[in-house]
Amino acid sequence: MGIFWDLIQQSQISAQRDSAQSLEERVTALETQLKESQELQRRLIAVLEEHFGRDIDGDGTVG
Repeated sequence: MGIFWDLIQQSQISAQRDSAQSLEERVTALETQLKESQELQRRLIAVLEEHFGRDIDGDGTVG
């Protein structure tokens, strides 16, 4: 019975390791998406500020 319990535990450890790696990959992908979204937002605000000639984001400059 001991060998079966060891196999079950090893299987569970492997599943947890795979899950953790998958989670790390998803977090990395989300971080990348967040950075891309923030950069797009900065560019959009700059274009809008130049178009309307107003400081939209409150940084004290236009563009």
